[in-house]
Amino acid sequence: MSPSAVLFDADGVVQRPDRDWWSQLTSLVPSGGDAFVADLMEAEKPALVGKVDFRDALADVLRRWNSPASIDEALEPWTWFVAEPEVIRLIQSLRAAGIGCHLATNQQGYRRAVMQDERGYGAWFDRTFYSCDLGLAKPDPAYFRAILGELDLPASSVLFIDDNVDNVEAASSVGLRAEVYDLSSGVPALVELFRRHGLPEVL
Repeated sequence: MSPSAVLFDADGVVQRPDRDWWSQLTSLVPSGGDAFVADLMEAEKPALVGKVDFRDALADVLRRWNSPASIDEALEPWTWFVAEPEVIRLIQSLRAAGIGCHLATNQQGYRRAVMQDERGYGAWFDRTFYSCDLGLAKPDPAYFRAILGELDLPASSVLFIDDNVDNVEAASSVGLRAEVYDLSSGVPALVELFRRHGLPEVL
């Protein structure tokens, strides 16, 4: 049986950076830039499950590091991404063939608003599952159980695609079909992945 629904991760599967966000963030402090970015990533984690406002968490990190950057300046690199048009086209082809296509991504509220409200990601998917809305984040198996509950589908009928091995293993642990895929592998590799799972021809 082919899957009746596919869950797509965002970063590395549907979208990619379009500028060097790491270098930009490291430039916000006079020294120790890599450690500063690591601190930012750690501070983001509670925001990914909706426990804090990311702007507040970001402001705290800027203060700790005595950064002269404004909050808006520091937030900007989180908008430096672009959706891969060919992947979006493939998703629309699957939807037209009757396969449910859903976004399953870890995002804090600020980036969720950029994706969903400013860039219209909701129109590309049947459902969008942002970690900040669910209060759960990958690779917590509860994240996937919550999505299955929302979709009211058996795990074995859902294919999950992510570029992170830990996330794929977590999805597998609750019974989903799960595959590692990264945009760097090229779109034909994604088409081949679809073929292996018996999904409709989308070329």
